[in-house]
Parts: sequence; C-alpha cells; structure tokens
Amino acid sequence: MKTSHCSVGAVEPLSMQLEEKLSLYDRLGGVYSIATVIDDFIDRIRVDPRLIANPHRTPPAGFKYLVTEMVCWATGGPQKYTGKSMYDAHAHLKITGQEWEAFLDDFQQTLDKFAVPAEEQAELKAIVNSARAEIAGRAAANSR
Repeated sequence: MKTSHCSVGAVEPLSMQLEEKLSLYDRLGGVYSIATVIDDFIDRIRVDPRLIANPHRTPPAGFKYLVTEMVCWATGGPQKYTGKSMYDAHAHLKITGQEWEAFLDDFQQTLDKFAVPAEEQAELKAIVNSARAEIAGRAAANSR
C-alpha cells in the first residue's frame, strides 16, 4: 500500500473547506432567515416616502413571497422563482434613479438591522444591481 504525505500547513481546516462549499443561500441561513429579512425590507420600502409615489399593486403578503422566492433562487437555494420577469414586473413603474437609490438605501438599512456579514452583503448587492437595468430601466440609467 502506498501512502501519501502532505504538509500539515497545506491542509485547510474542515470548517474552512465547508464554508467555501456553502452557497450564499446556506450562509444566509436558508429560507426562514431570508424570509425574515425580506419581511422587514418590504415593510420598509412600502412606507418609504421616497418610494410612496410609486405604489406596489401586489398585496404585501404576495410581494414578500415572490421576493423571498427570488432571493432564495438567486442565492443558490432550492426554490424556483415563479413570478414575472423583472422587466415585466417593473416597467410600468418607470423607476427613477433617485427611487433606485432610495430602494438600495432601504436594502442597506435592512441588511444592517440583521447584521448580515459584509461578504454576504456584497454578494446580495451584486445580485440586486445585476437586475437594475430590468427593474429601473432607462430612466434610472440616465439619472446617474
């Protein structure tokens, strides 16, 4: 039998190996933790005076469900997003650059409230910003 030798310094601790393999979904704590954060976030944006001029047509519970489903899916969870495309869901709102920035500010406040770690915050913000063109469209892009 042949044995292999490796340097102890070259072997990563098991906890580091597991952490690297966890999806963002798992690192955020799964569906229940994500739903708790989304609940706060949706409540926050629904009363933000900077966003109130652009009311949501979806009832709060349905809106929270769809956003939770989307975030779970986008972060590597087992859920499948069943809502409309981001463009179809938002085009009629004609979201401005100022409204987009208010939305991001509310998102940051919610992430901070739940002490979401910086690395996970950065990944979540990248996901949100990747949808900016479909959500906020030309109006937001032109107001940069």
